[in-house]
Amino acid sequence: MKKTGAVHFGAVHKSFGSVEAVAGLDLEIARGETLALLGRNGAGKSTTIALLLGLDRPDSGEVRLFSGTPQEAVRAGRVGAMLQVGQPIPRTTVRELVGFVASTYPHPMPVREALDLAGIGELAGRRVDRLSGGQAQRLRFALAVAGGPELLVLDEPTAALDVEARRAFWRSMRSYAARGNTVLFSTHYLEEADDNADRIVVIDQGRKVADGTGEAIKRRVGATLVSFDLAGEATEGLRALPGVIAMEVRGDRAVLRSADSDATVVALARAGRVRRLAVAPASLEDAFLTLTAHPAETKAGAEAGTATHADTYQEAVR
Repeated sequence: MKKTGAVHFGAVHKSFGSVEAVAGLDLEIARGETLALLGRNGAGKSTTIALLLGLDRPDSGEVRLFSGTPQEAVRAGRVGAMLQVGQPIPRTTVRELVGFVASTYPHPMPVREALDLAGIGELAGRRVDRLSGGQAQRLRFALAVAGGPELLVLDEPTAALDVEARRAFWRSMRSYAARGNTVLFSTHYLEEADDNADRIVVIDQGRKVADGTGEAIKRRVGATLVSFDLAGEATEGLRALPGVIAMEVRGDRAVLRSADSDATVVALARAGRVRRLAVAPASLEDAFLTLTAHPAETKAGAEAGTATHADTYQEAVR
């Protein structure tokens, strides 16, 4: 059975002064789908989320949720959001705050269920201003699902969580999605996108540059990395080796992205350049780097951009 649409972006443009944050974005998300939205700092992720939630309006193009406007969907309680801005009301307990938010929705989730889903059932009586950073993040998730929304939007949801808490969070998210709900999330932990999304959309400079499963995106950019020690030798000629489609130097190691790793390795062996040779499948991070690399960008700039590409809501919409 074909899934009906939850989210529609049609040729959406949004600029802030001379900066075009979203540049003709077309995007469809089916009901019941879990989608990861990836992009570097300033790529337009959070602007896209702001448009999706009706917090801002496009300069041109159309944004529709469940065939209506974002504002209509939000007012009807069909959308829940977990953003990187906003502070809980102090001197209230976790239970009181989640209960208050749930009461504003027409068909809320029981408070205890929301707390348990977020993994903070044992914190129900604690004041929200006495929560740790990780506990406060889980509270934001409980608030996002308290209304029982059909569409859940999560902006960098596992920030401030340790490894075990992140795993618990994604178990909760998958449980919520399994009920037939639609989930859109952004994250700077690319392995989380690979592990938890049905589909991944990569945007760069406000444009969609990739759309598909994690495996499909990795295949698109070349699924094998061949690396070896340079040992002080020049890199000249490496790009011309059989199968090589891209090259990067990391310290004293060359990393070749190859569409035919066997041919690349044979050529390296003939040239006597197999010091600490390693062959491995490309990760989603490798694919992301390739998709969002700019011709004039230096290697150092590309690495710095990847390390900090998780933009905040405030940076993107100001």
